[in-house]
Amino acid sequence: MKIAIGNDHAGPEYKKAILDMLKAKGYEVRNYGTDSTDSVDYPDFGHPVATDVAEGNADFGIVICGSGNGIAMTANKHPKVRAALCWMKEIAFLARQHNDANIISIPARYTSIPQAVEMVETFINTEFEGGRHQNRVNKIACC
Repeated sequence: MKIAIGNDHAGPEYKKAILDMLKAKGYEVRNYGTDSTDSVDYPDFGHPVATDVAEGNADFGIVICGSGNGIAMTANKHPKVRAALCWMKEIAFLARQHNDANIISIPARYTSIPQAVEMVETFINTEFEGGRHQNRVNKIACC
């Protein structure tokens, strides 16, 4: 499985912990995030992740910023991307199971590092349920 990850200055420690977990499990990871806490612009890190997912170069994406909102909004500008803002593992589970989300957005200032790692594990290990949810997902794309 291939995973793309990107983060702004709020997420270097989160990214490191997530990368450690993913690499230990043998996943191939493309890292677009900053390793610095110096202020940067989250779109510079969200767009490459979303591009990889939209073009099929990554199975899933992980984006991290302070609130998770800005970088999720950035990712969701890309066709074929369904980025879900998640703050607990149950939301990550439902984002995959019901919404077929392909990018998880993590709010670094509102979750702990262990929570973030747990959410990512849940997200990548949850299958899309399809069925009644497929029709709804088909209606997400617009204009």
